[in-house]
Amino acid sequence: MTHAQQMIETHPAEPVIDAGVLSRCIEACYDCAQSCTACADACLGEQDVETLVRCIRLNLDCADVCATTGNVLSRQTAFEPAVAMAMVQACAEACRVCADECERHAEHMEHCRVCADACRGCERACNELASSLAA
Repeated sequence: MTHAQQMIETHPAEPVIDAGVLSRCIEACYDCAQSCTACADACLGEQDVETLVRCIRLNLDCADVCATTGNVLSRQTAFEPAVAMAMVQACAEACRVCADECERHAEHMEHCRVCADACRGCERACNELASSLAA
């Protein structure tokens, strides 16, 4: 059991949505934020950094969106489903765009392959949570 799930389950308020889906999304958001931050840094260390400007920018944007989404979803007191929905939809889109870009470089840069994988995982987790919120 992850710490995110433990925190949700020990919170005095009942979760508005399935705790497992919620905790998986929170964990995926933080994992993706870390992967994107590390990928941006690795891109800066590459020889041909000029060709990676878009990738770096998308990595940093995605990292910020993911971290913020994880933070918003972690707050359960007076949870607002409409705000959560907007956040996970934005996060899924940021992850999709970032993964698309990283996949362009993945054949030559392993850090981009790893980042794309983290982005796709977060995109799936956000879409799963969005489906739960819509139900």
